[in-house]
Amino acid sequence: MCWSACLPDYICLSVCLAVCLSICLSICQSVCMSFCFLPAYLSARLPTWPSVCLPVYLTFTLITCTDMADSNPKDFSDTLNKEGARMEVDARSQGDTPDALGFKTFLGGGAGADPPLVDITVDDAYRMDYPRRGKAVIINNRTFHPTTQMGERSGTEVDADNLYAQLGKLGFDVTRYDNLRAKEMLRVLQYAAREDHKDADCFVAAMLSHGEEGEIYGVDEAIPIDMLTSPFKGTNCLSLVGKPKIFIIQACRGTDLDHGVDKADSDEGAPVDEVDAVSVQRVPVEADFLMCYSVVKGYFSWRNSSKGSWFIQCLCRALELFSGKLEFTRLLTRVNKMVAYEFESNAVKQYMTRKKQIPCISSMLTKDLYLSAKH
Repeated sequence: MCWSACLPDYICLSVCLAVCLSICLSICQSVCMSFCFLPAYLSARLPTWPSVCLPVYLTFTLITCTDMADSNPKDFSDTLNKEGARMEVDARSQGDTPDALGFKTFLGGGAGADPPLVDITVDDAYRMDYPRRGKAVIINNRTFHPTTQMGERSGTEVDADNLYAQLGKLGFDVTRYDNLRAKEMLRVLQYAAREDHKDADCFVAAMLSHGEEGEIYGVDEAIPIDMLTSPFKGTNCLSLVGKPKIFIIQACRGTDLDHGVDKADSDEGAPVDEVDAVSVQRVPVEADFLMCYSVVKGYFSWRNSSKGSWFIQCLCRALELFSGKLEFTRLLTRVNKMVAYEFESNAVKQYMTRKKQIPCISSMLTKDLYLSAKH
């Protein structure tokens, strides 16, 4: 729509309004003078009002119209189009309305078409009948270079051994790596992602190390968690598209201490509990990822120097008890309860004694996941 095309109509309307205004003022003048409602000095000036108002109003109208005519017609047309689209969206009283102006149909459908529905049933689970269960990678870092200022992670071998045994019972082809540098960790996972997983049920990676926010440590330096999980995203690992990708991360996610509820002190002489440094954070954005964190964001993650970490202890016990019986995220909920109610820190430093921990499940799974023994 072009504004210049509307200009004559606008001028005619303005002239009509000016004439009406002049007539009304003339009538007011006659009434006022007839009934002596106004003083003589004001009545004497009233005859000049119509003759003054009409030229002033017409002059203002012409100036305004000239300015509009000189403006970019496209700008005005765009404004009208936007306003029309906004009114169209606001006027819809039934059905779905778009969150962006101008979006009128579902992709692949006509106007007003509903999105296609997926087949969802109560028993909607991932396929676990491929020839292989799949590959599992365990990265276990105990000793660190002095430049990292990270202490030795005593007890982590127990975690790695227990995980290796439990994943093996479930039919995984397990490979364990100890004390890897950051670049070696990345290389191991990139190599695993490049393998052909078409005949496998799923993939598991467990990383046991120190951490900082958004990063996990190799023995020499930290590396972003994002970088380690990225090779398994759908665009990078086509043979795992639509299959579960499980990442188990045993590391701290902050420096806060969970004080919990007071309980009896631990026995003297019992093995002490340690912490796994600071934060590891990963928010999944791709489907079929399951991130199993040992602790919620912001808190220490505890590890016993002789029995291993609280989280891995409980995870291995839950796998032993409930694999194939409980859906995997429900199994992890049992792990949460075990860690929350069965454990309390007994640290060397008094202010770190009698603290609690709760694991965290971050799921992007699209179906139920059952991990039973592979025959």
